[in-house]
Amino acid sequence: MGNLSERWQQAQAKALERDLLPGWYATRSRRRLLAAAGMFAVGLIWVDAAVSWSIGPSDDATRISFILLAVMFVIYMPTVTLLNIATRGVNELAERQLDERQVGERLRAIALAHRIMLGILVVLVAVALAAGLARGGPGSSVPTTTVVQLSIALMLTHLVLPLIVVAWRLPDPPPDDE
Repeated sequence: MGNLSERWQQAQAKALERDLLPGWYATRSRRRLLAAAGMFAVGLIWVDAAVSWSIGPSDDATRISFILLAVMFVIYMPTVTLLNIATRGVNELAERQLDERQVGERLRAIALAHRIMLGILVVLVAVALAAGLARGGPGSSVPTTTVVQLSIALMLTHLVLPLIVVAWRLPDPPPDDE
């Protein structure tokens, strides 16, 4: 079992060393555009949950949800792939495969991402309480689909936020000496 795990980690490290579409993440401004695209994709899931809550279980809500999820996946998958390659797997690789600088970047990104997540959770609770009171007080309920979508949005945000933070903060490499 340990052998399979080691082979997986080696294959993952090798895949992250490939330069796939380097023009998309070669500069800090391009990495920030990719990070913004990642934030936009994650934001679409939050919008999906809000739509589900506001127009409730209906055919329109289902159609809108599927459209938003399709757009989200079209943006999210290539963006996260390129961000992982751009950061050389700082968030994905095992700690023993990283140097000290990368470990430091990872720890700073995780700390900042956790502070951002705390803010998101506080805002989410405040919005849920305000919306619950506005909709009829303690007897009002939230559709099950909304709870599921909010749970998925929270999980996805929690997983991808450190990657977005690392990509946002990553400086340009020093120029080559010739």
